[in-house]
Amino acid sequence: MAYRQEAIMYSNRYADLDHEYRHVILPSEVAAKVPRGRLLTETEWRDLGVQQSRGWVHYMLHTPEPHILLFKRPKPQPTPQEAAAAAQAHGAVQAAGV
Repeated sequence: MAYRQEAIMYSNRYADLDHEYRHVILPSEVAAKVPRGRLLTETEWRDLGVQQSRGWVHYMLHTPEPHILLFKRPKPQPTPQEAAAAAQAHGAVQAAGV
């Protein structure tokens, strides 16, 4: 059963070299339905009303605050055109001595 979407809060995305991360804060009435002691499958978190694009995985339990779900996904790889443009821009910056 999905819950009121507007009551669920989503963080901005943050990243390291390999992954994007975000956390989702559930209202108390939704958090009460979260199984304790294990990670949720995509079907389970979607059934709670969490909405995000494909590829996100519930990857860690935050025991002190079980109403906060922690998600990650691999960072998108740049297309060959994006990689070439970034390399060209990097070369231009080095040539300018910046």
